Amino acid sequence: MAKKRNKARSRHSLQVVTLCISTAMVLMLIGMVVLTGFTSRNLSSYVKENLTITMILQPDMNTEESSALCQRIRNLHYINSLNFISKEQALKEGTRELGANPAEFAGENPFTGEIEVQLKANYANNDSIRNIVQQLRTYRGVSDITYPQSLVESVNQTLGKISLVLLVIAVLLTIVSFSLINNTIRLSIYARRFSIHTMKLVGASWNFIRAPFLRRAVLEGLVSALLAIAVLGVGICFLYDYEPEITKVLSWDALVITAFVMLAFGVIIATFCSWLSVNKFLRMKAGDLYKI
Repeated sequence: MAKKRNKARSRHSLQVVTLCISTAMVLMLIGMVVLTGFTSRNLSSYVKENLTITMILQPDMNTEESSALCQRIRNLHYINSLNFISKEQALKEGTRELGANPAEFAGENPFTGEIEVQLKANYANNDSIRNIVQQLRTYRGVSDITYPQSLVESVNQTLGKISLVLLVIAVLLTIVSFSLINNTIRLSIYARRFSIHTMKLVGASWNFIRAPFLRRAVLEGLVSALLAIAVLGVGICFLYDYEPEITKVLSWDALVITAFVMLAFGVIIATFCSWLSVNKFLRMKAGDLYKI
């Protein structure tokens, strides 16, 4: 009898370990999709906020007038960052690139001052930029404004397609994850179907029978989620060491939210699948238990 009990305990322990590992692997995939979604969103904002609008100033603008104009533009609600390039700085850069001083040939500095502005991500689309450019042109001292219109349109179209693809993948993966976890938990409860039926015979209520299975499901979901979070966290640490610049598109807020999603999904889906499986065996008659 003792050997049979030990074998049964070992078999049950092996089922629990297998369930936790398989569930953790599925939760890792879900976590990767969530992280990819955050990365895509942050990358979209990063790219949009690095698109540059160049304001070319009139040649007669002096330093004080240029500084005042920069201050007015910096206070606009849609401006993310601003960089002022004076005529003298432009001359130095031109001399370095050309290998000669253009002012020596022209008799004066041929360059004009420029203001490079980056917009906030929500305003980095062609419709908003056109309205912004019209407003910026009204400032005194601005002779022309240039920006990569085709690049802005291409970036927005590409990022839109990527977001759509990620959404489809997330939906499909959620369905597949539910199916895999449900089948794994159902197999675990299948081994105890006769115990469920025995408790029914002695008059136990359905809630009383379900309770231990649901408690165990919560614990297994929690353990699986923590295991998945730990493995994914180690992988992200290696990624940070390999490419530190990844912090620009993968923030700590995204990591915390992803961990919370994995934890909640693991507990909720395990509990729900366990509830469905137990109810299935509770509704079965004794003869049906031998046919499945």
